[in-house]
This record gives sequence, C-alpha cells and structure tokens, in this order.
Amino acid sequence: MIRHVVFFRAARPEDRDEVLAGLSLLKANPHATRLEVVFNGKRDQIANEVDVVVYGEFPDEAALAAYKAHPIYEESIRRVRPLRDLRIAADFELPGE
Repeated sequence: MIRHVVFFRAARPEDRDEVLAGLSLLKANPHATRLEVVFNGKRDQIANEVDVVVYGEFPDEAALAAYKAHPIYEESIRRVRPLRDLRIAADFELPGE
C-alpha cells in the first residue's frame, strides 16, 4: 500500500477555507482506497507552516497514477495552486507490506 501525504499552506490566512474546499474535491476521486482532507490540528506557537493536510492510501503505483490523472485532481490543482504558497508531498510504503 502506498501512502500519499501532502501539506499545504495558504498564501493568505483568509484563503485557508478556500484551500480546504478546493482540496476536498479530491474525496470524489475514485482511485484512493482512503482519502482525508483536513485542517492541520497542530498549531505551532512559533510558526504556522501547514494549514491543510491531504492523506491518501492507494493499493499500488497504478492507482496513485490514475488518481493524479483524474479530472477531479486537475480541477483541484486549478483551484488551489493560486491560493497556496507551500506544497510538500511524500509517498511511501511501510516495510513488510
């Protein structure tokens, strides 16, 4: 199983809700086994580096590629890219899975 984690920060605090809404479109993408889109629950006292977290689980590389090729993914990017100033993504598999 591949786990896909992406962190986003809105360029302006007032855009946080719109970033969450744009990323929430991804929940309708049929290629993820599990997909969560949530506000970051950890508010750091020093800096607010991450506003929204996307967490997905995919059975294999083909499912992840299909997810990224889906029109819903493209629409989400179109809406969110102009509103964000940070995106950090990681994909990983746990040993033994």
